Amino acid sequence: MHCGAMNCSTFKSFTLTILIAILIWTSVSDHQTCNARRDRRSTSTSLSKKKSSNHHHHGHNVAKSKSKSTSHKAPPPSSVTPPKDKAPSSPPPEKDYGGGPAAAGTYNVLDFGAKGDGTSDDTKAFEGAWAAACKVAGSKIIVPSPYKFLVGPITFSGPYCQKNIIFQVDGTIIAPSSFKPYGSGLFQWILFTKLVGLTIQGGGTIDGSGSVWWKESRLNDPLDDELKLIVPINGTTEQTTNSSISSSLGGKMPSIKPTAIRFYGSFDVTVTGITIQNSPQCHLKFDNCMGVSVYNFNVSSPADSPNTDGIHLQNSKDVLIHTTDLSCGDDCISIQTGCSNIYIHNVNCGPGHGISIGSLGKDNTKACVSNVTVRDVMMHNTMNGVRIKTWQGGSGSVQGVQFSNIQVSEVQLPIVIDQFYCDKSTCTNQSSAVALSGINYERIRGTYTVKPVHFACSDSMPCTDVHLNGINLKPIQERYHLYDAFCWKTFGELLSPTVPPVECLQIGKPSSSHVQADHDTC
Repeated sequence: MHCGAMNCSTFKSFTLTILIAILIWTSVSDHQTCNARRDRRSTSTSLSKKKSSNHHHHGHNVAKSKSKSTSHKAPPPSSVTPPKDKAPSSPPPEKDYGGGPAAAGTYNVLDFGAKGDGTSDDTKAFEGAWAAACKVAGSKIIVPSPYKFLVGPITFSGPYCQKNIIFQVDGTIIAPSSFKPYGSGLFQWILFTKLVGLTIQGGGTIDGSGSVWWKESRLNDPLDDELKLIVPINGTTEQTTNSSISSSLGGKMPSIKPTAIRFYGSFDVTVTGITIQNSPQCHLKFDNCMGVSVYNFNVSSPADSPNTDGIHLQNSKDVLIHTTDLSCGDDCISIQTGCSNIYIHNVNCGPGHGISIGSLGKDNTKACVSNVTVRDVMMHNTMNGVRIKTWQGGSGSVQGVQFSNIQVSEVQLPIVIDQFYCDKSTCTNQSSAVALSGINYERIRGTYTVKPVHFACSDSMPCTDVHLNGINLKPIQERYHLYDAFCWKTFGELLSPTVPPVECLQIGKPSSSHVQADHDTC
């Protein structure tokens, strides 16, 4: 059938209008139905009903759809459902260290059989805790307070242990009070070797039970050579007396006295918070380590305890020591050969023998030390302040040393360079020496009781580029003879007037300075 143009257009318009009206009516109807259902049921249920109503099944199919929705969101079995009063997404709070349940990766020595009574041998428990922690990166060993753990010589070793283990010392660890566990002699009581990222932290104490070793100290134990410069006014010198106590304390003393804690061949190690006291010899030693941090740390031993250095550095690089209190019977900090990039600040030293570089070059050995900064240090009642000591016959060099803002109080010898060091009765004169250059002293102030400055440098290898700036040292007349500043073969510059005058320092450079041979360079 054919229609005219007008009639066709009218018919199409009429049809389109009817279709639009039907669509609008359907949309409004569905919208009202959805709103009504939302008022009565949950969203998931209404969606199910809507789907059912579109298929004209209102009763039975609604129940089936609701059942399916509920089963899809069913909770886990009751045996693994978290308690309603805890948020399962939040980590549990860290446990106390009193021997209760430990968090994952945490190993309390009490859980490995330690008694913590101060008399039972807890060495095996510590070994067991370490064996477990060694396998877990970032693990933590807990030595809880207020327990006291008697532990014999022990080694915590890598290199197959995981990184970043924490040794949390809140209680007290005590060394044996007899020589027997050490056999013929050990270099250390507690050894950490070939580890990466190890941290010793906490507020606890590590006690080396050193008094038995000090009392049995042999006559040939090395003595600090600077004692020869300290002459009492009455002309008498203190004599070391030895008492024979071997029979009551476990046999003959070994030829080697142990360091309390020694780190060997380790990287990125930290010691903080703890106290080490009464070590038989050095308290804390770092040997062949790189990346060392020591802070908020304490050493405590009597002034007359022999050779009890506070912190001893050897063949170690990139070392930071700060905010420490060091009281001992030898150097508060000792820096030996192979050390570089050493930064020390905010340290309290005393009693003790000061902060020393050396002794270096013993037995004709080569020694290399460079880039050492010691600043913001307080020293009270020490033998030395800041010191460099080398043996005749050595080789190598010490260079790039900065001592600044050192406050001394009743210090016998505040500034010392001694290239004729000898810790026994006699030493052979030799011409070769460790070369010293680039040594800067700035703002060294306070009081002294023997001599303000002692520079004794080698005839064949004079000290060069020694700079003094802001030196102000005043004498205190006590029980020692007082001496003026002393210099021998020391060349450098006075950057400001000194108190007292250091007129013996030779300005400039030596006219015929020794040319370092290949074996002298570092």
